Amino acid sequence: MQIAIVGLARSGKTTVFNSLTKGHAETGGFGGLTVNTGVVKVPDERLTRLTALFKPKKEVPADVTYVDLPAPATAAEGEPHADIPADQLARLRNADALLHVVRVFENDAVPHPLLSIDPARDIEQLELEFTHADLGGVEKRLEKLKSSGRHGTAAEKEANEREEVVLRKILPVLTDGQPIRDVGLDEDESLRIRGFRFLTEKPVLVLLNLGESDLERAEALMAETAAAITHAQTEVAQMSAQIEMEIGQLDDDEAEVFREDLGLEGSSMERVIRASYHLLGLISFFTAGEDETRAWTVVRGATAVEAAGTIHSDLARGFIRAEVIGWEELLE
Repeated sequence: MQIAIVGLARSGKTTVFNSLTKGHAETGGFGGLTVNTGVVKVPDERLTRLTALFKPKKEVPADVTYVDLPAPATAAEGEPHADIPADQLARLRNADALLHVVRVFENDAVPHPLLSIDPARDIEQLELEFTHADLGGVEKRLEKLKSSGRHGTAAEKEANEREEVVLRKILPVLTDGQPIRDVGLDEDESLRIRGFRFLTEKPVLVLLNLGESDLERAEALMAETAAAITHAQTEVAQMSAQIEMEIGQLDDDEAEVFREDLGLEGSSMERVIRASYHLLGLISFFTAGEDETRAWTVVRGATAVEAAGTIHSDLARGFIRAEVIGWEELLE
């Protein structure tokens, strides 16, 4: 699973990247042009306890890849959109989901590019940038179909016609500044445009980046933001990236004391990963034995055959049966 970390300049997204990956990417109040990539091993109490039971040679957790991308050029409200550079666009399209870091913290030394803190405005601002990018892609493809759609085999013409129907369905939605995920495409329609990997079709986890003074009202801020979001497949989480990055440099005991002093419950990193799994409709299943205990990622609702295919395609092709048991029942 690959998640692209996006956000307006000075939202703290690289600090979020460091806190999630325990990385040391350079941060700065005015952002940079560096792409940072980090792989996070997903902490999972179930896997840890299974490892203690089986005592295998190794433990293999699931992992998530986070890609921290440079902030897009921020157009002032009412000004034309700035085109997202082609290399950034390609990286965004390769992501399974977007982690949108939204600034809530105040810091006079690092002014907001739009000169005020307004999470709702910032969420809509970046959504519009991505909508603009997708709209350009749809218009370009429709123009190409118009000139080349008459050529090819009968099957190719039919495929082009079906693709055009879907593109024309999403065109007015994008023109109106709304994301594709609001359209509610069915499985066949999604398949027709899958190759474009449109940005506004991807699920979005909005991450409110809080300051220390915001921690007491974190739940209220989340509820307020979630209530204001009308787009489908969009969820809200929160963390104080600066605090979590500092905690990430401590050992476990020191980190626990630090969290208790601040009234923080659990790891924000784990909460963000769980929220990402939920957003994408993913779950973990486990295999265990003498050699290893391992966490595997599948789509919620997957069958045993599909899970077997995640381990190895031969297991799916030659599938006979699977014996499964809940992890808690096994431990009991």
